[in-house]
Amino acid sequence: MAMEPVLKVVLGSAAFAVFWVLAVFPAVPFLPIGRTAGSLLGAMLMVLLGVMSADEAYAAVDLPILGLLFGTMVVSVYLERADMFRHLGRLLSWRSQGGRDLLVRTCAVSALSSALFTNDTCCVVLTEFILKIARQNNLPPRPFLLALASSANIGSAATPIGNPQNLVIAVQSGISFGQFVFGILPATLVGSVVNAAVLLALYWNQLDGGCKPAGGRGAEEVVAVPTEVVEEEDVTSHRFSPATMSHLLRRGSQQQRQQGAAGYDEAVPVPVVVHQDPVKPANGVHHRKNGTTTAPGAAAVVNGKDPVNPLHEDDADADDWNSKAWKTCVYVITLGMLVALLLGLNMSWSAITAALALIVLDFKDARPCLEKVSYPLLLFFCGMFITVDGFNKTGIPSAFWEFMEPYARIDTPTGTAVLAAVILLLSNVASNVPTVLLLGARVAASAAAISPAAETNAWLILAWTSTVAGNLSLLGSAANLIVCEQARRSQQYGYTLSFFSHLQFGFPATLVVTGTGLLLIRTY
Repeated sequence: MAMEPVLKVVLGSAAFAVFWVLAVFPAVPFLPIGRTAGSLLGAMLMVLLGVMSADEAYAAVDLPILGLLFGTMVVSVYLERADMFRHLGRLLSWRSQGGRDLLVRTCAVSALSSALFTNDTCCVVLTEFILKIARQNNLPPRPFLLALASSANIGSAATPIGNPQNLVIAVQSGISFGQFVFGILPATLVGSVVNAAVLLALYWNQLDGGCKPAGGRGAEEVVAVPTEVVEEEDVTSHRFSPATMSHLLRRGSQQQRQQGAAGYDEAVPVPVVVHQDPVKPANGVHHRKNGTTTAPGAAAVVNGKDPVNPLHEDDADADDWNSKAWKTCVYVITLGMLVALLLGLNMSWSAITAALALIVLDFKDARPCLEKVSYPLLLFFCGMFITVDGFNKTGIPSAFWEFMEPYARIDTPTGTAVLAAVILLLSNVASNVPTVLLLGARVAASAAAISPAAETNAWLILAWTSTVAGNLSLLGSAANLIVCEQARRSQQYGYTLSFFSHLQFGFPATLVVTGTGLLLIRTY
C-alpha cells in the first residue's frame, strides 16, 4: 500500500497519537478523560479530519469480536454468582505447605482461570484473595502479585477467549477454537512452569516460612485485636464484578466502603494466626465453631435448622437445593459453551447463546447482571477499531512492514526472533491489541507465501508473543494495571507494586518465557 498524501498522513498520525497517549496514560494531566473516551476521541478525529469516511468508520467496527467479548463477560458474571471464583480462592489456601507452595498454586490457579475467564477477570477477582492469604501467612505480597498478573497473561494465551487480542486473532484468522488451543497449549504449559521457576529463583529467600499449623484448615483466623475474628469462610466469600475491567478501578474507594458496609473485614495491620477453637465471646457476640454468630439470648439458626420454628428448616432445605441445582446448571451451560467452541461452531454466537441461556435460567430481571458488563470496554474496542483502521489508511504500517518483512520471515530462526522482537516492542509501546490489528494481516500474508501451515503458525506466534509481551513492564497489559490498582486501593491489605519492581522481574521473565514458547509453537 502506497503512502497517502502528506496532509492525510500527518492528520491520521495525530489522531492515532491522541488515541495512543490516552490508551497508555489514561490520566494524563492535560486531558484526563480515560481510555474509553480517548479511544472514541481518536475515532472521531479520524472522521472529522477526513482520514476516513463515516461509512468506513462504521465498517471498521468488528461486530463478531464485540459479540464474543460481551458473551464471555455475561457468562463470567453468572459464574461469579455461582461461586466459581470462591472455589478458586479455596483452592489457593487449602492445605498450604508454605510460601513456595502458595506461590506455585497462585501461578497454576491464575493461569487456568485466565484461560477460561479472561486474564482481566482473573486479576479483578483474585487480587484481594492473594493479598489476604499472603498477609495471613506473613509473606511479602510482591511475589504473589507478580505471580498472579504474569501467570494470568501467560495462561490467557492458551484460548481464543483468554484475552482481547486472542479474540481478534481467532476471528480474523479463521482458526478454529480447537486448533488454536492445541497449537499454543504446549507453549502455555511450559511457559507457566518457566515463569513460576523464575519467580521462585528471584524470591526464594523471601518465601521461607509461612507454613500453617497442622490440621489442614484452608485459611486460619487472622485477628488485628483479640475481639476481631476472620473465619475461613471470609477468605473465600468476597463478591466481585468479574467482568468489570480496569477502567472502573477509579471507583475503588467507593466500592470498598460499600464492601465494608456489607460485612467485610476491617484492616489487619499485623496478622496473627490463632486456632479456631475455642473462640471467646467478645462484645457480647458469640462466634461459634460452625461460623454462626448469635447475640446473648438469641436463638441460633444453624445449617438451616431453626429450633423455634421447624418450618424454617424445610424452607432452608428447599432454598439450598434450588441454589445447588441453579449453580449446577450454570456450570453445565458454561461447559456446553466450551464444547461448542471446541467443535468449531461460531464463537460469537456460541458465547451469546450461553449468556442468554443463563439469563433465561435465572428467571428474573437481568438488569443487575447486565449492569456488571464492562460496556466502556466494548466502547473502547469500537473506538480502537476505527482509529487503527484510519491509521492503516495512512500507509505508515504498510511501509513499516515492507521494511521489516525481509528480516522477519518465520521460515528461519533469525526471522522468527526478529518478528518476536518487533511484536514485543510494539505491544509495549502501542499496546497489544492495536499491535495485532496493525500487524496481523500483514504477518499472516507474508507467512502464507511460505505455506498454509506457516500462516497458522504466524497467527499463533503473534498471539503468544503479543500476550506474553504484557509481562515486560507494568504498563504492558491491562491485567498488570488491574493487579497494581486493586492492591494499592485495598483498604485492608494495601500494597504498592512499583514500575521498577515489576520491571526487575518482568524483563528477564518475558524474554525467557517468550523464547521458550516460540520453540514449541514452530511445528510446521
